Amino acid sequence: MIRALIVDDEPLARRRVRALLAGEPDIQIAGEHADGRSALAAIAGGAADLIFLDVQMPELDGFQLLARLDRAQLPEVIFVTAHDEHALRAFEVHALDYLLKPFRRERFAEAVRRARARLAHPDRERLAALLAELEAERRRPARLTVRDGARVTMVPVAELDWLAAEGNYVKLHAGGAEHLLRETLAALEARLDPARFVRVHRSAIVNLERVAQVLPHGKNDAVAVLRDGTRVPVSRTHRARLEKALS
Repeated sequence: MIRALIVDDEPLARRRVRALLAGEPDIQIAGEHADGRSALAAIAGGAADLIFLDVQMPELDGFQLLARLDRAQLPEVIFVTAHDEHALRAFEVHALDYLLKPFRRERFAEAVRRARARLAHPDRERLAALLAELEAERRRPARLTVRDGARVTMVPVAELDWLAAEGNYVKLHAGGAEHLLRETLAALEARLDPARFVRVHRSAIVNLERVAQVLPHGKNDAVAVLRDGTRVPVSRTHRARLEKALS
């Protein structure tokens, strides 16, 4: 028998999973928990082979719960989520299954079939890699602090259009304004989300959401045309990476 644990702070969601599991004779419900803290001890004690885990929960969410477990204790997980866009992308990248609320019976059955197959050949590295990526995402800045004498300006990362190297500084282009940040381009690149910000030249990074076109320029180089008409040079060594990221 496969021992399953249901962890969700919504009673209706737990009831839905419980009802659907009634049609899976080889799965036994080992317990239900309405929060991550109460589920932590049960999972650490080896009470489950499979967890239906809600992503968004108060105090201790699904990712924080798993991060507190030893890698050897990680069971198979089917994530249950409502709207976390980054999580959906991360699940797909690491080939982990998830149920997007509200989910249909057929989709639930498909997720269970996949979990059943993976339990025969466990691969905890995929889940560990997902948790490492999400932890890195949490450490990424939501805004950059630019100091100019006594003046301090907070520039939201989401508003950045592109970035240009200026020696030991980086010129931030955001919504028509320019800000000079005392940091190297390489150091800033390491702190930004690589899924959103891509190096296109040794001295330039673009926000993929701002790119409208990539046009040829010269023999092997190109130029990225942003939505506001700005043209950012793209070197031949970075062109393939940019086009792959955009696709």
